[in-house]
Parts: sequence; C-alpha cells; structure tokens
Amino acid sequence: MKKRIIGIFVFNEVEVLDVAGPFEVFSLAGGDNKLFCVYTISEKGGMITARNGLKIEADYSFENQPALDMLVVPGGYGAEEIEIHNRAVINWIQDQSHRVEYMTSVCTGAFLLAKAGILDGIKVTTHWMDIDRLEREFPNILVKRNVKFVDEGKILTSGGISAGINMSFHLVVKLYGKEVAKETAKRMEYDIKLD
Repeated sequence: MKKRIIGIFVFNEVEVLDVAGPFEVFSLAGGDNKLFCVYTISEKGGMITARNGLKIEADYSFENQPALDMLVVPGGYGAEEIEIHNRAVINWIQDQSHRVEYMTSVCTGAFLLAKAGILDGIKVTTHWMDIDRLEREFPNILVKRNVKFVDEGKILTSGGISAGINMSFHLVVKLYGKEVAKETAKRMEYDIKLD
C-alpha cells in the first residue's frame, strides 16, 4: 500500500484539536506499518503558539517542505482573523491545491481555502458558529449545515474542531479501507460509526 505524505499547516492561534485530531488519526493508521508520514508546516518554520498557549515546533517551512499527497488546513482565530489576510499563505494554499491528491480543511480553515478560490462552486462546511459568515463572505460556495464533513472528491471540509477527526477517519476508509480505520479507532479508544 502506498504511504502518503501529509502536511498539516500550523500558525499562531491555530485551534489545537484541529491539528492534533487529524495528526493522531493519520499517525496511528496502519499501526506498525504506518500508512502516512505526517508533518507540520508553518510559513517560516520554527515555533508557533496555538490557541491557549500550546507551543508547536513546525517540522518544515514553506521553503523546505517535502512534496505532499495531502494538506490539512486547520482553523481557529488565527485562520479566520489573521492568516486570511496573509497573501503568502493564500498563495501557498493555491499552489498546494494543484499539487496534492487531497486538500482538506478543519473548522474555519475553510475560510483560507475559500480565500484561495478553491471552494467556488462546491459544497463545503465549517464550524457551526461561522457558517453564516462563510456563506456571506464567499457567495460562490455551497454551504452545508449540520454535517461533520463534506467530501467533494479532491477537496474535503469538516465542521468544527473534533469534526476533523471524523473527516480523517473518512479519508482512512477511502484510501485504505474500513478495517484499517476500525483498528485505528480501537487504538485511539475513539467511538465512531464508519460508513
């Protein structure tokens, strides 16, 4: 089975579980025969401070990152209020969208994908508290409410915070099958219904 390389974008004021949830699912998938190499990437590398003060040292910067099969763009205050105005970040997301097999967002990471213009004309979701804003600011996207995640093929978006874990399990099923996902959930002691 092909091992895929996943990059998780990290930035100041990123929501912790938006990063840690997908990181945990993908890092554990396959057990000893890991199916994913999961790396954190920040704009300039080095340390960032996530929501509520958690420090995360990024594995790579935009300049030295490896080629990715999947990008996870988390949310949080840093996404919707800071990075959305960072042209270097938006350009990087646009560029990665042409290179990766899967482009994903968790929570308000959807705002960064929307700002990059890669959600136009497709169904998406985000944190329930931010859905009206997403719909108002980006009228060319089709917002879905009351769902954990939306799979539009190459692009997947999830609802808020813990919903990123559901989306991650969905991707494990999609790429490697239900049994791998079940074993991963068991290792995590995470209760999830897998379709």
